[in-house]
Amino acid sequence: MSGLLHSIRDEYTRYKAMAEAAMAQLRDDELGTADPSVSNSVSVIVWHLSGNLGSRFTDFLTTDGEKPWRGREEEFTRRSVSRAELMAKWEAGWRILFDALDHLAEADLSRTVMIRGTPFLVHEALHRSLAHASYHVGQIVYIAKHARSEAWHYLTIPPGRSETYNRDASCERPDAHAASLKPADGS
Repeated sequence: MSGLLHSIRDEYTRYKAMAEAAMAQLRDDELGTADPSVSNSVSVIVWHLSGNLGSRFTDFLTTDGEKPWRGREEEFTRRSVSRAELMAKWEAGWRILFDALDHLAEADLSRTVMIRGTPFLVHEALHRSLAHASYHVGQIVYIAKHARSEAWHYLTIPPGRSETYNRDASCERPDAHAASLKPADGS
């Protein structure tokens, strides 16, 4: 895997881990709840992001990224699902993404892929998707932080801890940051 592909994969891994750490702080009943100030619940965002990743990265190099089977509008339907169902849906989209990334080579970066009939170079499509994923991960983190309020466990540098962090910035690399967000038991 090239340096650019490795870097992109690491950033996806970082954002996946951040969302999972945020979702882990929510009670099961909070996953499907949308605060009046927030338009989508975590479960809606998970359904959407998983649908997007699945659609974009199934047959990534050979078919349009907006698959006819996707059902994007249905992704935004309010839903109440178990944590197990939510995490299974979440993992399904990410699994497709990571499988596609693992099969890309440096030479593929200058190939063209289609998204809704619009051509993108592979590296453009990857950056576009990474930005989309990080946007929705930010929403998940925001919802979880709002729900936890004072009990929130920070996923990045906590307020007032910048100097301490700067003395040991061991989590600055995406892979180290993602690893730091995993529970101690590795689950």
